[in-house]
Amino acid sequence: MMSTRDERPSWEVYFMRITDLVAKRSTCLRRAVGAVVVKDKRILTTGYNGAPSGITHCREAGCLRETLNVASGQRHELCRGIHAEQNAIIQAAYHGVSIKGSTLFCTNLPCSICAKMIINAGIIRIYYQSGYADPLSEQMLKEAGVEIIKFNYHSQEEDS
Repeated sequence: MMSTRDERPSWEVYFMRITDLVAKRSTCLRRAVGAVVVKDKRILTTGYNGAPSGITHCREAGCLRETLNVASGQRHELCRGIHAEQNAIIQAAYHGVSIKGSTLFCTNLPCSICAKMIINAGIIRIYYQSGYADPLSEQMLKEAGVEIIKFNYHSQEEDS
């Protein structure tokens, strides 16, 4: 019989599970994304995708990108929402929390707009669950020396 100690998730699984919970707050009609910024095994900020504070959510206003049949990863400027990674970085700035040298756990690989913010915010590592239709993102993150790790925590749990 496994002891409770043996059933503890790794830190990576723990934080990745939290991204799934954070994503449940999303108000996006197309994709629910969650992000968690971590340093020294401590959560600094979280973010999910949706409209800015005080603005009508996409669930009420509808999705212009959906109406115009815009493909995933394109024409971000048409979206009233903000990405989970952007929200996590903004929360750090809003609350005066340095995220330099931190790790981002995210349900999806960030887009190129988020990648630029991640690079300039000093985030050094990204764990993500699934890809995103934006090859420029991965190229810029690698060029900047940001470590990118595709992490399927479901397979990690099965190995335990």
